[in-house]
Amino acid sequence: MLKLDNVHKSFGKLVAVNGVSLEIKPGEVFGLLGPNGAGKTTTVNMAVGLLEPDQGTVSINSNLSPLEPATRRKIGVAPQALALYGELTGHENLTFYGKLQGLTGKKLNERVDWALDFVQLKDRQKDRVDTYSGGMQRRLNLAVAVLQDPQLLLLDEPTVGVDPQSRNAIFDNIESLRGKGRAILYTTHYMEEAQRLCDHVGIMDQGKLLALDTVDGLITSYGGKDIIIAELESGEVKIETNDPVAELEKLQKQGKLLRFRLERSNLENVFLSLTGRQLRD
Repeated sequence: MLKLDNVHKSFGKLVAVNGVSLEIKPGEVFGLLGPNGAGKTTTVNMAVGLLEPDQGTVSINSNLSPLEPATRRKIGVAPQALALYGELTGHENLTFYGKLQGLTGKKLNERVDWALDFVQLKDRQKDRVDTYSGGMQRRLNLAVAVLQDPQLLLLDEPTVGVDPQSRNAIFDNIESLRGKGRAILYTTHYMEEAQRLCDHVGIMDQGKLLALDTVDGLITSYGGKDIIIAELESGEVKIETNDPVAELEKLQKQGKLLRFRLERSNLENVFLSLTGRQLRD
C-alpha cells in the first residue's frame, strides 16, 4: 500500500532522510520511531506528497505517486498539530473537511455520522471544538483522517497529551481499522504504544533507518538480556540471562529462593540501544 525505496531528502547541508526504504501492507500497522530530529516527520511528509524526494521513489498502491492530487485523496492523515477549527462544532469540522474531499449530499452526511460514531463523539457533535478536552480533540482529529474511508492512514503521534480513556479508545480505533485491512503508518515516542499496536517497527536516527523488524525480532536482536533480581537467604543477586526459567531453577538449587523480580527486555531497551541515551532537545 505504501512503499519507500531508497528515499533521500536534504535541506541545504542538512540531510534529513538518508536512504530510507520501507513497505507497509494492507492490514498492517507500521511503527516509525526515533528521537527528535531523526527524520520521521520528513519521511511522513514525503509519504503524503507534501515533499518530493531528492532521490528515490515513494509509491502508493504499487505505482501511484502521492504528489498527484488523485492519489492523495486515497490517504488519510492525522497530523501531530491538530488540524481543527475551534470556533466550529465537531459536526461542522467534519462537514467542512468532507466537502474539501469531494463528499456531498447523502454520502457526506453518512460519512460524517459514521466518523462521529467511530470516535464516540456523537453526543458532543453540536458543541464548539474549543470546548472539547484534549482527548476529544485528538479523537476528532482521527475522525477527519478516516472520513473519506482511505486505504492508507498516516497517524503522527495521535495520542499526544490525551487522557488514558481517550488513549485507549484511539487504540481500539486503530485496531479496528487494521482489522478492516487499512494500512497504517504510526509515529510515536511512546514505546509501549508501538509494542502493543505495531506489526513491524522501523527505528530512525540521523535520517537513517537503523533497524526494521517485528517487535519481537527487534527485542531479540537489540534488546539485551532479561534481568532477574532474586532474594536468597544469603542475600540479593542480580543476573542477566536469555533463559530466566533455567536461572531460577539454578538459584532454587543453591538455596531457598525467597522472592524474585523479572525485568523483561522491551522496545525501550531496543530504542536506547540503537539511538543512545544522549538527550535530544
